[in-house]
Amino acid sequence: MDSFIYVIRQFLIVLFLVLVVVSCQDKIKQDKNTLSTEMKNELPKRPNILWLVTEDMGAYLPSFGDSTIVTPNLSRLAREGVVYPSLYSTSGVCAPSRAAIATGMYPSGIGADHMRTTSYTEATGLPKYGAVPPTEVRMVSELLRMDGYYCTNNYKTDYQFKAPVTAWDESSPYAHWRNRGKDQPFFSVFNFTETHESGLFEPYGHRNVETRHYKSGDTNYKWKPDRMTEAETKVHLPKDTKFSIPPYLPNTDVVKRDIWKLYNNIAEMDNQVGAILKQLEDDGLLENTIIFFYGDHGGPLPRQKRLIYDSGLNTPMIVRFPNKIHAGTKDNRLVSFVDFAPTLLSLTGTNPPEHLQGQAFLGEHKVEKERSYIHAAADRFDAFTDAIRAVRDKRFKYIRNYRPEQGYYLPIEYRERIPTMQELLSLSAKGKLDSIQSLWFKESKPVEELYDCQSDPHELHNLAEDLKYANKLNELRQEMDRWLVRIGDQPNLPEIELINQLWNGQKTQPVTLAPTVVLSNGKVTIECGTEGASIGYKIIGEEDKEPKSWNVYQRPFKIEEGSGLLVKAHRIGFKPSETDEIKGI
Repeated sequence: MDSFIYVIRQFLIVLFLVLVVVSCQDKIKQDKNTLSTEMKNELPKRPNILWLVTEDMGAYLPSFGDSTIVTPNLSRLAREGVVYPSLYSTSGVCAPSRAAIATGMYPSGIGADHMRTTSYTEATGLPKYGAVPPTEVRMVSELLRMDGYYCTNNYKTDYQFKAPVTAWDESSPYAHWRNRGKDQPFFSVFNFTETHESGLFEPYGHRNVETRHYKSGDTNYKWKPDRMTEAETKVHLPKDTKFSIPPYLPNTDVVKRDIWKLYNNIAEMDNQVGAILKQLEDDGLLENTIIFFYGDHGGPLPRQKRLIYDSGLNTPMIVRFPNKIHAGTKDNRLVSFVDFAPTLLSLTGTNPPEHLQGQAFLGEHKVEKERSYIHAAADRFDAFTDAIRAVRDKRFKYIRNYRPEQGYYLPIEYRERIPTMQELLSLSAKGKLDSIQSLWFKESKPVEELYDCQSDPHELHNLAEDLKYANKLNELRQEMDRWLVRIGDQPNLPEIELINQLWNGQKTQPVTLAPTVVLSNGKVTIECGTEGASIGYKIIGEEDKEPKSWNVYQRPFKIEEGSGLLVKAHRIGFKPSETDEIKGI
């Protein structure tokens, strides 16, 4: 009898615990749904969007666990917003990453992964070219312009293709939301280059062009060329600060100085971000604007930039919503750069087109299921080519090396201007690097790498041959194979063959056909024989004054008698057509 009572009691305890767990799970799901509904109800129907994009940025901020420096502006943004610690670039370098941001497509699937498509042609023997995405692809800024948004870019482009004239209302060091029409919603991008790897070069000094942020939009403001001297450069933290040095870098005075520069540059960038945020607040727009801060990939140091370890891909993101919705919270979901375009459209009320390869993680069209993996690729950098692909879930990273006979380190001249890189090469030649620091200089690399990024955040201990992780290895292998097929990636394809495919066998870069203009019953119809071309036009009034921005042609429009017309067509990756002028319509 006692044993029977004991069994019943144990059964009831287990049943109670199961009900508690199920109830908690239902509550979590309910809370998530409630939060999603609250955000949908509280956000403006057509919010302004402000992107603050810095360069070469690892998680070096207090809001992401690094208290080396004080960043009052970004820390305020984090207190009033949501921190996203699991944002990953599609590449460890800027131009391919920006191609993903601009198009919502993976760079290695559209011919945008070689860094860069228009440079180092003397070394490679290749012609200059641009990425050619499918015909339905447009820059996301153009899609927003078609929906009535005023879109500005200040000022970096670097998309691996020439942007069509229809991409932006303004793209210059003076571009600003303040130039939009009355009550017009805006999408404004401000790029901060102070944190770029070149900021570690000697002689050290901040970039004069970045002082424009303190006078943003003022077309009368002029800056000196090049950089300040070190004496002119503001010191934000003591040079003898004790830094945490990654194990793959030597603990030397040269390295410590470069890390001081890194943090000093971030502190200056934070001030510049503060200047833009102050303008937004002064204009009374803070609570009508969704603000994003993020980097264009991971950190600037050797074995960070260009590589597809987390040090090269992971970059911090903060999103502040109007009225501080979800203030001071953290969202650990995986986010990829290809998710930016669909999310931007979702936040502005547009259902993202099906061809986009990312998924919306915010807004009206936010997907129900969070992504399980992020993907990345590395190919040519300047004059040197490799072929590496990576896939990561929330814990494990799988890397496939298509050129295992080739070492990790590539002698990229630009990177070798960094004193830390020079230090690494010097110590390597003298045999003074330890076993971890020497890994990067091995003459070959394994075909496969697998890392537990939770216990091994620097990705130093390859688990690919450990049978204990065989199931995880196989899972990520299959996911990579699936992804490669889905996006049409052809790893290790010779770049000249890639160009041949992009140009459809032509010997020179294709040219967008000139648009045709038809006037009928006071309406203008414009067409272009090049499939996928964007068409831009400007109406010239009686005063013969040319508008600053090109309109995006969508449908026939009325025009006043006697007006002139400028028209231009451009398919991404092709050369644009000549500008046609039609007078006295």
